[in-house]
Amino acid sequence: MKLIKISILTFFILFFTNIHAQLKIDAEVRPRFEYRHGFKTLFPDDADPAAFVSQRTRLNAGYTMEKLNFYVSMQDVRVWGDVPQLNTTDKNGFSVHQAWGEILFNPDISLKLGRQEIMYDDHRIFGNVGWAQQARSHDAALIKYTKESFKFDLGFAFNQNEEALTGTTLTTPNTYKSIQYVWLHKDWKNFSGSFLFLNNGLQFTDTTNPDNDETRYSQTTGAHLKYKKEKLDLISNLFYQFGSDVNNNDLSAYLLSLETNYKISEQWKATLGGELQSGNDNGAPANGNNDAFTPFYGTNHKFNGLMDYFYVGNHVGNVGLIDLYIKTNIKFNPKSSLNIAAHNFMAAADMPGDNSKQLGTEIDLVYSYNLQKDINMKAGYSHLFASDGMEILKNNSDGNTNNWGWIMVTIKPTLFTTNP
Repeated sequence: MKLIKISILTFFILFFTNIHAQLKIDAEVRPRFEYRHGFKTLFPDDADPAAFVSQRTRLNAGYTMEKLNFYVSMQDVRVWGDVPQLNTTDKNGFSVHQAWGEILFNPDISLKLGRQEIMYDDHRIFGNVGWAQQARSHDAALIKYTKESFKFDLGFAFNQNEEALTGTTLTTPNTYKSIQYVWLHKDWKNFSGSFLFLNNGLQFTDTTNPDNDETRYSQTTGAHLKYKKEKLDLISNLFYQFGSDVNNNDLSAYLLSLETNYKISEQWKATLGGELQSGNDNGAPANGNNDAFTPFYGTNHKFNGLMDYFYVGNHVGNVGLIDLYIKTNIKFNPKSSLNIAAHNFMAAADMPGDNSKQLGTEIDLVYSYNLQKDINMKAGYSHLFASDGMEILKNNSDGNTNNWGWIMVTIKPTLFTTNP
């Protein structure tokens, strides 16, 4: 109670002493029901499908004044029923999703410090993974420069699992030790282009000899290009990776993609595209070489099918992927729309045993309806038609149906706002 009183007092002090400041507080509640029968991997015999409701709850506060932007986002992620009704503590509890301050040195240059989402272009290499209830954020420092149609970001991060008196070996799982990157973006009349260079450091730990612990670096460089004129969009990603992977293999990998969007009418848009991510023959690095591309910190759920068979906590270092797809978006009215996508998947490298590279076909349908300004409802259904190559890749030849359905409600009200 004392903490609440202090917070309220602090707010009124800030509000009345900074007449040019702006405060905005908003919230989000997002429950999602899912039925999983072959989601992420082929459904096995003698198993029951999964069904559950997960929920993300957020409370966000943003404070803006002449020389400072400040933002805090607290969140709770849970599955309905993961704690009893009379619980004394939550399974996961509240966490800090974002907590950053941005110092504005002048209208063009700023320094952004703290835990923050990092997103660029179409989220292929850096994205916030908004579909996942927990989403992704980084503890980082960003130097940002913006001048008219030109943007320049310089980012740094260095991770440790705790304060220590000696040593810098990172033991936190599923994170990087250190990154440095530069991102440049320029807009022209009908064309825009971005350049990214990422130096990505992963912690190697030798369980037998700690003296061999070290940070091993790979480099990712490339461009995101977009051409837009009247009803036509052309979008391309071109990336190359080199350096060393965490196991000290020499890395040489690439990602190439091209997508065409055409607006047939105000209510109908069609998309045709393809993406190639290089891979390793037989599904693993060999002879000290790794030819498999890794899209690192992107929103990978957005690409390569919604059933997450590729690059969502899986398929790393494997045979790569060729994804040829066609999509359409139909707007029935200002409140509702339907997205339909069909993907054909193939391995980019040779399959084990010289088997067919054909992996399968996936169909995704997503219906969206805006009930009112702050309430959106979505429902989706996906079906995977697996080929023999997918059965070899997933080590499952049971031949079961693989599908996935979900319903999600997003409620995002603005609770309080001031205008300077």
